[in-house]
Amino acid sequence: MSSLPLVQTIVSFVTTTMTVIGLPGLFALMVVESFGLPPLPSEVILPFAGFLVAKGPYSMVGAAAAALAGGLVGSFVAYAVGYWFRGRLTAVGIGRLRLKESDLARVDRWFDRHGEGTVLVGRLLPVIRGYVSYPAGGARMNLVRFGVFTFVGALPFTLALMYAGVVLRSNWAVVSTYFDLLNYLLIALVIAAAVYLWLAAVGTIRFGWPFGSRRAPPNTPVEASPAPRDPNEPTGPIRGRSPPP
Repeated sequence: MSSLPLVQTIVSFVTTTMTVIGLPGLFALMVVESFGLPPLPSEVILPFAGFLVAKGPYSMVGAAAAALAGGLVGSFVAYAVGYWFRGRLTAVGIGRLRLKESDLARVDRWFDRHGEGTVLVGRLLPVIRGYVSYPAGGARMNLVRFGVFTFVGALPFTLALMYAGVVLRSNWAVVSTYFDLLNYLLIALVIAAAVYLWLAAVGTIRFGWPFGSRRAPPNTPVEASPAPRDPNEPTGPIRGRSPPP
């Protein structure tokens, strides 16, 4: 199997940047990766950093420090975007593909209850780790806690991928096969996003998070329930009086 041109281009750009610029290049790549735009997968950047560590251009400690620092800076920038542009999110979109204040309120409630865990776990997950900072900033998560849990979540992920690059330095053919799997993952994510947006546009599901079906309005009015009867009220005819004809 051969890699798609997009992945080949990313690999070439990453390796050239780190080979020519060195640790500052690794720092800059991780800033962009954590910011999420344009998408640069850390699954490509960090193993190549480990591969270069094994070849000797720079040390493991220096590479890990540059990668973690770049990831923190990019995450704080994404947090700031979510924080300062929260009020404009409801103006983004067309028709049903538009966020509402109720959607933002759900995000706020989620981060109030699970903010630390969301950031911590999100930094361990591919793709999601590059975008979890935006809702955290939009929900006004405490900045210090955000930084601490971002660092704690990024640390094992960063070290594991870099170490994999060190170990697999002589097995580049094996590494390249994983890029082919990444190709299909990217295609699947694009298709899933397109299907989701189409279902939201036609009104089948509700746009926003969490996902949910759109409830249809009731076809018939709901009848009001009768008022409760007084237990002291007589149920039969009053003694001494004839029942009405």
